[in-house]
Amino acid sequence: MAALEREILKQEDIKATPLRVVPPPAPKKAGVMDELRTPHPFRAIGWALLILLTLILLCLYFVPWQQSVTAYGKVIVFSPMDRPQRIEAQIPGRLVRWNIVEGQTVKAGETIAEIEDIDSKFLDQNQVARMEEQRGFIRDSLTQARAREQALLAQLTDLEQSRNVAIPGAEGRAKQAEDVIRQSQQSVEQAQQSVVTEELNLKRLQELFEKGLRSKRDLELQELALVTAKTRLETMQAALDVSRRGAQIAGFDKDRVVNDTAAGLNSLRASLASVRETIAKTNSDLQKLDVDIQNTTQRGDQRFIRSPRDGQIARVKKTGPGETVKAGDELAMLVPTTQDQAVELYLSDYDAPLVSPGRQVRLNFAGWPALQFVGWPSIAVGTFAGKVKVMDAVDDGKSRFRIIITPDEDAIKSGQEEKWPSLAQLRPGAEVNGWVMLDTVSLGFELWRQFNAFPPTVPREAISDKKTKGALLEDKKEEK
Repeated sequence: MAALEREILKQEDIKATPLRVVPPPAPKKAGVMDELRTPHPFRAIGWALLILLTLILLCLYFVPWQQSVTAYGKVIVFSPMDRPQRIEAQIPGRLVRWNIVEGQTVKAGETIAEIEDIDSKFLDQNQVARMEEQRGFIRDSLTQARAREQALLAQLTDLEQSRNVAIPGAEGRAKQAEDVIRQSQQSVEQAQQSVVTEELNLKRLQELFEKGLRSKRDLELQELALVTAKTRLETMQAALDVSRRGAQIAGFDKDRVVNDTAAGLNSLRASLASVRETIAKTNSDLQKLDVDIQNTTQRGDQRFIRSPRDGQIARVKKTGPGETVKAGDELAMLVPTTQDQAVELYLSDYDAPLVSPGRQVRLNFAGWPALQFVGWPSIAVGTFAGKVKVMDAVDDGKSRFRIIITPDEDAIKSGQEEKWPSLAQLRPGAEVNGWVMLDTVSLGFELWRQFNAFPPTVPREAISDKKTKGALLEDKKEEK
């Protein structure tokens, strides 16, 4: 109650107090400094522009920018064995039938088409059988030649053994004749000595006869003994001559045996060489015939066109039966079944020095929507990761250098990147846009480079290679 009464009294006092009108303050005169001051709205805009400029400068210095070069190409298969290949006719012939249609999936070794050989050398259907018969005849001839060789070898052995016996026999007869000569010579010497002795005896008897000491008969007997001794000497000399002629004949006989056996051996060796030549020629003919049989069999197999790989028939080049084809003509196109994917991109000679194997690449496949931020590949959408696998050492004739890109398996396995589309969706020949990632620089440096039309930074390894090559050239100059 007391509080309520105080409130009522307070309100009555306020009503009783008279109102006073306070006059407005007199306006002050504006000074020079007051006129130079920036109005409040423009001051805020200035601060905003200053802060914005500071942020821009900080961004230009601290924000990273991924340099890159752009290239264009297509999807390929990396392994040459798995790339689309032509199925060609191995022999000239006439198309008989097709066993497939376009788009059909085939297995390795499956017969695709059949052609008929039109070469006049292979028109005989029983040519292989006839050549097999001819091969049997040649084998029989070879068997006969080898049997003759064995017979000649046996004759040669027998003749050599006969020579080994005949020559020593002839040499023995020659030595025997020489012994007869020596015996005859001794007989001649003995007869000569006898003649001398008889002559001395005759002289002594003549002296004794003249002195009357010996009779006429003794003298005549001594003369007869002298004549007998001389006759014996002549006989021994004749026998010596006969033994000498016998020794000469024995020598001739020995030479005849040696020459006859040598001639027989040489004749057998010539016959043996001829037989062996026949055997060698027969073996050569047999091997040549074996090659012809194998070639004829293989040519018969080449009439059937088979698929070299598992894959799909993409295109059929020849139309139908009756069409003549030549060796090397394309019959169909086969796309092998594989999951080996790659991309070939072409760089200008201006950008080629900046790229090396192992560089990261961002790829945009035709038909796959993508949003690529060149400087910030981490926020790209719809692109796929790859690595530079191969870089050609020479250009393609148009001052372009080819690089081959393969999937970045490490990033795909770690889950950082998506797997490339399968070949069923991404077929060889599809167009591709690629960005080869280079070094990371600041945003300000990249803008300065773009404004001055400078190339991207050269990789450090390339610079080091140039320095190494320069040092080597200097060393060579110093050595010279």
